Amino acid sequence: MGDTMATYFFNYTVNSAYTCKEYSGYRAAEGNELLVVNVTVKNTTRNTVEMFDTDFQAQWFSDKEEDFRVPITTDPETFDTVSEAQLPGTYSLKAKEERTGDLVFEVPTGFKEFSVSYLEVFDDDTEGDVFFVDFTPEVK
Repeated sequence: MGDTMATYFFNYTVNSAYTCKEYSGYRAAEGNELLVVNVTVKNTTRNTVEMFDTDFQAQWFSDKEEDFRVPITTDPETFDTVSEAQLPGTYSLKAKEERTGDLVFEVPTGFKEFSVSYLEVFDDDTEGDVFFVDFTPEVK
């Protein structure tokens, strides 16, 4: 935590992370908990960058390929945010603009190690590098 990842479009830093059962009235389903990851994203280009909740995903260390989640803002029931502290489902970052907020993921209970990743995808649908930040969240 605290390391800054420098992607083609922006830098991002995981500032802090914790797990909990409830976040601003949103409760995790049975067998799950919420992973709340506070990140700072800074546009490092001269152009506006469109950001999406699916740009970032959380994963935990298991053998299953499907063991990852995108933020809860992708869920039609909670589309957009449940808290002002969250990053919204979509937003624009102007040139050199920085924004800090929470990404909230619903993950299975029982895991202690996580990572948040970002995959560079360009306008022509080619893929660039993938960036991972590994961490152990606090338990609240």
